[in-house]
Amino acid sequence: MKEVEFTEQQMEKLREQLRYHNHRYYVLDDPEIPDVEYDRLFRELQALEAEHPQLVTPDSPTQRVGAAPLNEFGEIRHAIPMLSLGNVFSDEELLAFDKRIHDRLKSDDEIEYVAEPKLDGLAISLVYENGIFTRAATRGDGETGEDVTQNVRTIEAVPLRLLGEGWPSVLEVRGEIYMPKAGFNALNERLRNEGTKTFVNPRNAAAGSLRVLDSRITAQRPLTIFCYAVGQVEGGEMPTTHYAILRQLATWGFRVCPEIRVVQGAHGCLGFYREIGAKRDRLPYDIDGVVYKVNAIALQQDLGFVSRAPRWATAHKFPAQEETTVLEDVEFQVGRTGALTPVARLKPVFVGGVTVSNATLHNMDEIERKDVRIGDTVIVRRAGDVIPEVARVIVERRPQNARQIEMPTHCPVCGSDVQRPDGEAVFRCTGGLYCPAQVKEAIKHFASRKAMNIDGLGDKLVEQFFEQGLIRHVDDLYRLQAEQVAALERMGDKSADNLVKALEKSKATTLERFIFALGIREVGEATAKTLARHFGSLETLQTAKEETLKRVPDVGPVVAANIAQFFGEAHNRDTIQHLRELGVHWQNYAAQPPEALPLTGKTYVITGTLSRSRDEIKVDLEALGAKVAGSVSKKTTALIAGENAGSKLDKAQSLGVAVIGEDALSVLLGHS
Repeated sequence: MKEVEFTEQQMEKLREQLRYHNHRYYVLDDPEIPDVEYDRLFRELQALEAEHPQLVTPDSPTQRVGAAPLNEFGEIRHAIPMLSLGNVFSDEELLAFDKRIHDRLKSDDEIEYVAEPKLDGLAISLVYENGIFTRAATRGDGETGEDVTQNVRTIEAVPLRLLGEGWPSVLEVRGEIYMPKAGFNALNERLRNEGTKTFVNPRNAAAGSLRVLDSRITAQRPLTIFCYAVGQVEGGEMPTTHYAILRQLATWGFRVCPEIRVVQGAHGCLGFYREIGAKRDRLPYDIDGVVYKVNAIALQQDLGFVSRAPRWATAHKFPAQEETTVLEDVEFQVGRTGALTPVARLKPVFVGGVTVSNATLHNMDEIERKDVRIGDTVIVRRAGDVIPEVARVIVERRPQNARQIEMPTHCPVCGSDVQRPDGEAVFRCTGGLYCPAQVKEAIKHFASRKAMNIDGLGDKLVEQFFEQGLIRHVDDLYRLQAEQVAALERMGDKSADNLVKALEKSKATTLERFIFALGIREVGEATAKTLARHFGSLETLQTAKEETLKRVPDVGPVVAANIAQFFGEAHNRDTIQHLRELGVHWQNYAAQPPEALPLTGKTYVITGTLSRSRDEIKVDLEALGAKVAGSVSKKTTALIAGENAGSKLDKAQSLGVAVIGEDALSVLLGHS
């Protein structure tokens, strides 16, 4: 026993050392020891934990490497809503914001504010219980966010155990997860070298990295955090000013932006705004404005909230960068869903640090509203510092030969009719699976895991097939020969053989997967399942009239019109027939309305390790009319629990929700 106690003490000492050096390196940016020394301590702890797995703690520095992929994110309801902020865009609007605060407080005293750079990242909520990190959630809709605990755990700047002492028993800390500019550039360089799609900007990179289901990918991304507020606090007291709270968070190991400053009155706010704006480009991270908050917590409480925003805080956004140029022509691009987007071809102009020659015109309604014509002198704005758009026309400079912009009546890519669905702002090509502009993305969707599940058919490979002329339509996939695939870049005989086998395997599918794989606009997984169960066969669905489709549960007039239009195109029907002739098959259902199914109205949650995959069990349950949810609630009919069920089992037991194992599941599904 003494030996185990000694080992446990050794391990805790190593953890304390590693936590200290992590904080110096990732939070203070002031490392105290060389990397080789840190690595030695880390390996020593890893070795001890491997010998004594029963002594591994969840807050150990070794527990950041990422865990097995999730099937989906659960939901977390915020104890205190994560509110959005109001915005001001000018000095006058900021002065008006300050005046409203004085008027509400009935005071002429100068207000003390905290001025903070407005980070361009992803808002996050971190919850600590007795100083230990327990869960993390995105903002979501403000009331409920996604459970990204597993991913956030991999971010080195997020403490797994708080430093110091005096923290509340429950402490919710809020902040912004972001990707520094240097890390973003290095990540994109690596992705380019791997032949993988790069990210558009650091914010997209941060959001995409945090919201992948495989935390091992998140662990490889250069994410960090700045904390800027607290939410729920239980079993303890916090300081009486916002700035003091931030200083307190820093002593507990949280990373707080060093640019934050206390300023006096509206003019102090404006001074900070201009100062931070002047050095914006030199900062190691992206910001898109400044946030001002009343410093005194008592005054914040007096001011309260309006709608979904606090009265005591506002965001002062930087103006979008604008320049003047000439609109030389307009082209129409066709997207995956057939939407035609007008794109302005501009006389090249330097805007916000880049040369812009193309800009979005959004849709024909926007063109008409702004009265944009070819030949006009226009103001181009990089909206959100990312997407160039034509903001407005300088009508006074319009030349006599300026031309109206007209929507083509036929798709510029495939020649199919262009239609504008009732109630929509966009025009769409009706070519569907036939249109080359749509078919690349249609094939990527067709091959995806929840559709035909063609293992190994990635985006880059689809692009290569098109470049080499090997495929033009979805059905061409099943005509591919192994030697054709093996001749492509980065492909060999074994990879080619594996892909051809995967294509062959995918031919055996289900009716709902095939319907979903067709990519009919607004027909997602759930609607595809409903259609499969309702009509029983593809032939019946294909010939259904709009009025018949509208009588199907969850299928409204718009979706019914989309389905009827899709099957009304001869080339879509031809493509489906070709797929069936090439061996794609499924078993039809006995047509019956969903309300007649035995598990209709029941909700199940699946957790733990089971003998079959969760996706397979989900398909079986939904085939009987059940709904499968990602988290346990009072409305859950039963939790299907395998080995290592974890927190969902605890929650089900606490709520009195029934828990069933594999034997009971087999009975439920009629397998026994």
